[in-house]
Amino acid sequence: MDSKILKEMQRSMIKNFLDTIILAELRNSSALSGYNVMEYIHKKFGILISSGTVYSLLYSMERRGLIKSAWAQRKRVYTLSDKGAEIISVISKSKKEIQRFMGICINC
Repeated sequence: MDSKILKEMQRSMIKNFLDTIILAELRNSSALSGYNVMEYIHKKFGILISSGTVYSLLYSMERRGLIKSAWAQRKRVYTLSDKGAEIISVISKSKKEIQRFMGICINC
């Protein structure tokens, strides 16, 4: 029962932080397609995210100026924009603050 609850919590957290996960992975990669994002999530976390979820989020992130897209070899690939790079940098620098906040929330 506990492992099922933990797995569901992990799935929920990944979906809630998927934009941050994508920005972090784009910082480490030159470009990713939607399929690459789904593959990365599956390999890294062992869960499958639907293509609808991934592509909807990628389009939203592009509209917000966090990522840029271009066509390459018959597929759309995404790269980090300057705004996206700035945001993931701030998040990375704030890791301890985020962990402290999570500790406070859990101990409420």
